Amino acid sequence: MITKQQYRKLMNEYQATGNVTNSALKAAMSRPTARKYVTAAQPPPELQAKHNWRTRKDPLVEIWPHAEAMLAEAPDLEAKTLFEHLWERSPWAVQEKHLRTFQRRVKLWRLAHGADLEVFFAQDWEAGRALQLDWTNADELGITIAGEPYAHLLCHCVLPHSNWEWATRCRSESLLSLRQGLQAGLHRLGKVTRELRVDNSSAATHRIGGGETARTFNEPFASLCAHYGLLPQTIGIACPNENGDVESSNGHLKRRLRQHLLLRGSRDFDTEAAYEGFLEKMLERSNQGRQEKLAAELAVMQALPPTRLSEYDEVICRVGSGSTIRIKKVGYSVPARLIGQELKVEVYERELKLYSGRELLLCLPRHTGNQGMVLDYRHVIDHLLRKPGAFERYRYREQMFPSRLLRSAYDHLITQQGQRRGTVEYLRLLKLVSEVDASRVEVMLADYLSPPYPAWSVAELRDVLQPRPQSPVDLAELQPEWRSYDALLSQEVAYAN
Repeated sequence: MITKQQYRKLMNEYQATGNVTNSALKAAMSRPTARKYVTAAQPPPELQAKHNWRTRKDPLVEIWPHAEAMLAEAPDLEAKTLFEHLWERSPWAVQEKHLRTFQRRVKLWRLAHGADLEVFFAQDWEAGRALQLDWTNADELGITIAGEPYAHLLCHCVLPHSNWEWATRCRSESLLSLRQGLQAGLHRLGKVTRELRVDNSSAATHRIGGGETARTFNEPFASLCAHYGLLPQTIGIACPNENGDVESSNGHLKRRLRQHLLLRGSRDFDTEAAYEGFLEKMLERSNQGRQEKLAAELAVMQALPPTRLSEYDEVICRVGSGSTIRIKKVGYSVPARLIGQELKVEVYERELKLYSGRELLLCLPRHTGNQGMVLDYRHVIDHLLRKPGAFERYRYREQMFPSRLLRSAYDHLITQQGQRRGTVEYLRLLKLVSEVDASRVEVMLADYLSPPYPAWSVAELRDVLQPRPQSPVDLAELQPEWRSYDALLSQEVAYAN
């Protein structure tokens, strides 16, 4: 059947020229078809006869009653799966080429008898009223930092009226990441909305009693909202659609990031700061087309408070005899010179800063979990060399193997030299790794730990990687003697011609 546009083109050309052949060519149809419509002078919907009879035998006549019964019992069955099941049971009743016909029949059945789908009600948001906040997992973007996979989330803020958005990198759905993301968004805007809408994450809410459905806001989160004059609101349990603007924007944000990464030609960044700059540039570009509605929101929003809250928690701890501290249920090793000292620790989302009074002593990367021990072998290797017997039953011994190759080296040394001598030799190897580039040591070890397993020692590795400077040769100071030269000048010299 021709389209309405083709019919109009045909009739216009025929009225202008009176030539059916030329009119048919210009309307992209055959001459017999053109002649039929010109003669009838009726458009396609009127000319085509309506009928309710079949023009060919129904190929699904034998399997459709069974299919309809199974769909009524299990409406979620997919058409292809159901077709393959019925075909296996009755291969003579239907052919594989009828799959598309079967899929159309199932679609029509669902339209007539299927369950209702969820209805989404479009919302009109008042300008400047609310800010929605949510986290979204960004691992699917495949970002790497210096070649290493970068696992992270994005704390995403959205203004529903204008769709203005901002996002910050974070490692978990924590109160620290919420505080950092919220303040980054608000200070980027320069104004504050009246409401803040979040989901029921444990960063903002906690259970009341034993029921999961009864939740209230955490005191730290409520204090954060009070500082900015925000009225906190949450959504129903397991009802993300109630925060639909930011939930939808999560997908749009990651789609745009994927597109810009494709334009960039690489998903690898030299540093986290470089990736953050890329993210901010992309967000600024996205927000450029929302300035008109954003201006309407900013006009009715509140002013920011004069101060910005700190983006860290402060913890006081004492360094134990094992040269470790415990921060939020996670242990960390520190240099042994700090044993017995009381330290102030600023707990950021990604790092820990250790202070003695106002003096910053060191920074440590923060562990993402809520339990365990993070041990840096450099902090204890010197002391284990003085007490090698403690290594065998050391509680955190497994963390003294920074790589699989070093673990293989330990097993090799124990096999070749016995438990005690092998342990001492491994600790010497670990000391060498702490003093030079670990990759240089591992390159040499890879040869020594492969067939035919040549003999080696840590002393030999040290001589190669840290050669001792040769002492300079002591040369006697030259003392010129002029008397013999003067005596030579006093002698007569005869010249022969």
